[in-house]
Amino acid sequence: MLGDNMIIIIEKALLFMITLRLISGSIEITAALLMVKFNDLEKAFYINSLLALVGPVILILTTGIGLYGLAGKMPLTKSIGLVCGILLILYSLRSK
Repeated sequence: MLGDNMIIIIEKALLFMITLRLISGSIEITAALLMVKFNDLEKAFYINSLLALVGPVILILTTGIGLYGLAGKMPLTKSIGLVCGILLILYSLRSK
């Protein structure tokens, strides 16, 4: 149980990551509601295609912010491995 005088400190990088994920989730929910509102398969497909652009952008931004926040706290090899993994994810999204 948290006391009344307890102050929770959140790092700026973490706060930015949380904010981006909340925005991303809000965009996803809004897109789903628009699909319901329009009740049209073609429009739903178009909305879904736009969401395919949002996901990777949020992934890159949140990971970049996280790596920036962890700079100096995480071994270089792990950082390189993480970046390589993200690049592979993005490559797999582009391949047919």
